[in-house]
Amino acid sequence: MEILKVENLSKIYGKGDTKVKALDDVSFSVEKGEFVAIVGASGSGKSTLLHLIGGVDRPTSGKVFIDDKDIYALNDEKLAIFRRRQVGLIYQFYNLIPILNVEENIVLPLKLDNRTINQKYLDELIKTLGLEKRRTHLPNELSGGQQQRTSIGRALITNPAIILADEPTGNLDSKSSEEIVELLKKSHRDYKQTIIMITHNLEIAKNADRIIKIEDGRIVGES
Repeated sequence: MEILKVENLSKIYGKGDTKVKALDDVSFSVEKGEFVAIVGASGSGKSTLLHLIGGVDRPTSGKVFIDDKDIYALNDEKLAIFRRRQVGLIYQFYNLIPILNVEENIVLPLKLDNRTINQKYLDELIKTLGLEKRRTHLPNELSGGQQQRTSIGRALITNPAIILADEPTGNLDSKSSEEIVELLKKSHRDYKQTIIMITHNLEIAKNADRIIKIEDGRIVGES
């Protein structure tokens, strides 16, 4: 079953002599439960692509369908709600709220949506993340790896249609990087979660089911 469909996606910044084509007519699809890595050098367009898939930015042209919904047919308010409910975002620099503890950061998307917290699932998730002894700690009391685990928990708590991970190991040491990749693989395996991960590290990308290579805003290969 197709969970994501990207059709002829382009993004242009600037005009005239300053015009930059960050994405150039990109098309691909992802099956439900698939783990896909998108690889490319800095400036290749991979982060722009991820932000467009997640509804963080709007394309110059083209369409993105998530679970058969044309996300750019939604107005800004409805898109924000859809993104909060159906897209889990994991960033390189965690983006945790500094005054909220681990548990509060994880459940924040549910609180913003006035949704009931499934305590059993939350407890299971925190245990899976290895954060049982850290659930009342603030972000500045955590290691980088623990902060990234918290951001993964925040992305998973809503049971979204897809998880988008933007260089999730880019700010971590090698040991923490391995732990985060294993955690993503576990969520993919145990929760049947669809994951799209951006990375410049080919070794990390090899953990995915499929690798899409992007250069100069275009897809140049798959493996």
